[in-house]
Amino acid sequence: MTDVLTPVLTANWADDRAWTLDAYTARGGYRGLEKALTMEPDAIIEQVKDAGLRGRGGAGFPTGMKWGFIPQDNPNPKYLVVNADESEPGTCKDIPLMMANPHVLVEGVIIASRAIRAHTAFIYVRGEVLHVIRRLRAAVREAYAAGHLGRDIHGTGYDLDLIVHAGAGAYICGEETALLDSLEGRRGQPRLRPPFPAVAGLYASPTVVNNVESVASVPGIIAGGADWFASMGTEKSKGHGIFSLSGHVARPGQYEAPLGITLRELLELGGGMRPGSELKFWTPGGSSTPILTAEHLDVPLDFEGVGAAGSMLGTRALQIFDQTTSVVRCVLRWTEFYKHESCGKCTPCREGTWWLVQTLRRIDDGQGQPGDIELLLDLCDNILGRAFCALGDGATSPITSAIEYFREEFEAGMTTPSRDLFPPAASTLFAKEGVR
Repeated sequence: MTDVLTPVLTANWADDRAWTLDAYTARGGYRGLEKALTMEPDAIIEQVKDAGLRGRGGAGFPTGMKWGFIPQDNPNPKYLVVNADESEPGTCKDIPLMMANPHVLVEGVIIASRAIRAHTAFIYVRGEVLHVIRRLRAAVREAYAAGHLGRDIHGTGYDLDLIVHAGAGAYICGEETALLDSLEGRRGQPRLRPPFPAVAGLYASPTVVNNVESVASVPGIIAGGADWFASMGTEKSKGHGIFSLSGHVARPGQYEAPLGITLRELLELGGGMRPGSELKFWTPGGSSTPILTAEHLDVPLDFEGVGAAGSMLGTRALQIFDQTTSVVRCVLRWTEFYKHESCGKCTPCREGTWWLVQTLRRIDDGQGQPGDIELLLDLCDNILGRAFCALGDGATSPITSAIEYFREEFEAGMTTPSRDLFPPAASTLFAKEGVR
């Protein structure tokens, strides 16, 4: 099964001091930059378009097309902002990538900035991950010392400054316009659009906001060619991606594979479910995507396949849950998170998530009332598509899908607490067999 893996971004993770400039260049690092500096900016954008790279942060929007939206006739400065504010439950691919291979992100930033003609770029990192911030800043210093950043990069006349910015620890700042407000020193809250960031983003200037993995994929595309990248994946979802396998599996971890791989294949790579476990439900793209069940084991994990199954590929955060897990309690914990992280700007999200939590808690405690399930669905319907940003939509997705697949557990919550249906001992019984 190992031949289905495509280690590109993760290829050097096991190398000695993989995060240093010397280790990165020993594996051919900065060859993409060397080539990009000989290309016209528009040619870089066209190569990324030809490769079919789609955003790796969840939405899956074509990256090259996003770059092409920047109006070059606008006299204001152009900015590139990397969204490294990874903080959704279950999503854990960008942080290990930045820890083990920060220079691939730095190289990608330089190439992307040249493509959109930006002379200042930012990497916005979640403030709690201080170790990642330190490692990124060390990589940036090495890049400056090597002449990859700064004035007149390698004699080409191109200038670029890269700033690693520590966020203040708010999930909402993962939304691109809230991130821009935070970067400007204001409270992180989503902006009303239009105007979109490509027209009036950071400091009211044209701005591209890309995910870490999206930008980190660019050096390989420039060095290896669009055809090389497009040879992986599926017809409409091309290339490789990091799949984060976590939960009740034998070997959780990061598995870099072509888009279109199935959960069944990934579970085989991960040693299968833990002893005694049977797959009950799973998330294909983090806690804000509709859950799927064992009947979806062979769904291609690409944007189209997962969408056809009624969910979203998202960040490829595959959280795996077995028969010992209460769906109601799991959804409650996620909803508590979204309620806490709501910025409060819009009524559907601010009030709706509060009511969702109250209703789910009643059901989890076995004190559900007649009509509570219908109330949950009605609340979700009134939040979906009516919030300023995707946080509201994401809060509803696990609830509606959980009711669709496990309605009987919600009905049982009218009389029986989840702790009685799924006692804590059930989740720890495998520890006695040496499984941790």
